[in-house]
Amino acid sequence: MKAIRIYHPGGVPELRYQDVPAPELCSADDVIVRLKAAAVNGSDIQARQNRCRARILGSDGAGVVTAMGSNVTGLKIGAAVCLYPQTGCGRYWGCHGDRQELCEEPQRLGDQVDGTYAQSVRVERQNCFAPPRGFSYEEAAALPVAYLSAWRMLITDAELKPGESVLIRGIGDSIAIAALQLALSVGAHTIVTADNGEKLAQALRLGAQHGIDESEHDFATEARRLTGKRGVDIVVDCVGGDSWAKSFAALTRDGRLVTCGASAGAQPVTDLRRIFWHHLKVFGSTLGSRDEFRQVIKFLESTGIKPIIDSVYPLAEAASAHQRFIAGRHFGKIVLRMTD
Repeated sequence: MKAIRIYHPGGVPELRYQDVPAPELCSADDVIVRLKAAAVNGSDIQARQNRCRARILGSDGAGVVTAMGSNVTGLKIGAAVCLYPQTGCGRYWGCHGDRQELCEEPQRLGDQVDGTYAQSVRVERQNCFAPPRGFSYEEAAALPVAYLSAWRMLITDAELKPGESVLIRGIGDSIAIAALQLALSVGAHTIVTADNGEKLAQALRLGAQHGIDESEHDFATEARRLTGKRGVDIVVDCVGGDSWAKSFAALTRDGRLVTCGASAGAQPVTDLRRIFWHHLKVFGSTLGSRDEFRQVIKFLESTGIKPIIDSVYPLAEAASAHQRFIAGRHFGKIVLRMTD
């Protein structure tokens, strides 16, 4: 089969489109999925640049079942599936309570095990989910990491309620867009930030009430102005960096900050006094559980929300897809499409 393979950490040239052995069933609980689409995530970029534990990148994917182990039930050959990206090692408490995201030695597609930048992938049965009705393979592949992460942050951790105000930094990133869509569907008042006017315009067309250009304005000051000096109830900050402290300054008393990334820097300065003086709460997460993934799929089906697709590249052009991601020009998911 064809796949994008890496041999050493490094730049985009390390992505090599070549023939590799097709995956085979290794246990009675395994499933082989013929992939139709995969999506590009920031974690793919980091894995390519900094580590090389898996030979094939990619956490997000969707396709059809082509083979199953003898213990597999509830699936048929030819069934469409989208993939939950992670399996626990089975030794820690989280692994035994459907909390694979808390495993200390996780097996994540495209990181510890070969991922979805390929025509086929081997996964466990429990990681195969029927995609929401009416989703294309590209839309289904764009779903797992972004929408599961946004759901964990806003719905599970922050317990977002109708009428609350949410500030979302770095709109254009797929997780930020997913957070915007979820917040709007719940009935929240939404403010988004970016350093790009076109991305702000696109977010406003999606329904965001206000947009703040971080290259021209202090977003904390603007957020307080827009909320009558009160501050927002929730900040979604997966950016980090030097502006991290401003996210706390944008919050009202008893506000919540949620994060699952640090694209601008992972060691920002924080004034801890603001956190305890204002009774602020900080939630960090990576993915969510399989049960939360079921909730996400059900929610998207009931609301009609679909992922925003920025662009679609053939698998062979994964390098171009990575270049677009790195340039930061995208608004939504960059997707790879497989060909037979």
